[in-house]
Amino acid sequence: MMGNMGKMMKQVQKMQADMAKLQEELVNRTVETSSGGGMIKVVANGKFEILSIEINPEAVDPEDVEMLQDMVMAAVNEALRQAQEMVTREMSKITGGINIPGLF
Repeated sequence: MMGNMGKMMKQVQKMQADMAKLQEELVNRTVETSSGGGMIKVVANGKFEILSIEINPEAVDPEDVEMLQDMVMAAVNEALRQAQEMVTREMSKITGGINIPGLF
């Protein structure tokens, strides 16, 4: 019984170390998305930070600012969604697919 407990504790400690390492790595892992046929490009990292937004000058129409706002919002939301998927995928490699609430 105690041998199993010791083995389980070692596994938990390894998982914690792997998660800490992954959290550091996620700052440097990025996803890039676009909207409006590539007129808007957004890059986000695994910490759900927006690193850059590129707007093609052709997307800027003073007569239709609402369209530009919608394209930016769509690209940002997609970047954040993809970053979440990336984090979930990487975390499941460590946890073996076990969902641990509050991890990120």
